[in-house]
Amino acid sequence: MAELDPIVFVVDDDAAVRRSMERLLRLAGLMVQTFESARDFLKCERPEGPACLVLDVRLPGLSGLDLQQELSQSGKDIPIIFLTGHGNIPMSVRAIKAGAVEFLTKPVKQRTLLEAIQAAVERDRAARQSRAATEDLRARYEGLTPREREVMTLVIAGRLNKQIAIELDAAERTIKFHRAHIMQKMNVESVADLVRVAEKLGVSPRTD
Repeated sequence: MAELDPIVFVVDDDAAVRRSMERLLRLAGLMVQTFESARDFLKCERPEGPACLVLDVRLPGLSGLDLQQELSQSGKDIPIIFLTGHGNIPMSVRAIKAGAVEFLTKPVKQRTLLEAIQAAVERDRAARQSRAATEDLRARYEGLTPREREVMTLVIAGRLNKQIAIELDAAERTIKFHRAHIMQKMNVESVADLVRVAEKLGVSPRTD
């Protein structure tokens, strides 16, 4: 399935800034949606494709930094570029520590802003791909039978087929059968790959 075009959200209470930003971004071939306040932005639905947020710090009601915190706490991760005419070092430090891509001051060079937006969109695209890959792994793991999951915890602990067979009171050929199915279902070719997958999923090796 083709990836959706990225969209840039702009939140700024200055109508002139919103208009100029929209014009610049559209000329750069980007989809853009503008908002006057943080509350207005919160009412819109998160897009299916990659996105980023260009955000003013000083806004009526909920500030830009408060919006960043609210988005983080609600799990609505979106890369943020702060753009403000009233920035200071403590503000920028707080924003960057909380995960902002950039903290830029007005007036900003168009190239600087567009480069920051490109970096933010790429960050969101990579995060989405990572989440999708993890969801695929989770679905594969859920497709294992209870017995296969049990065998998997012993395989990633480094046990040999013979040792697993003794521990589970099963025939060694049965363990080989389960092991082959696990590798196939999890789409891995080696125990090392299976260990890495288990770590991503939070599946611990059996140690008893």
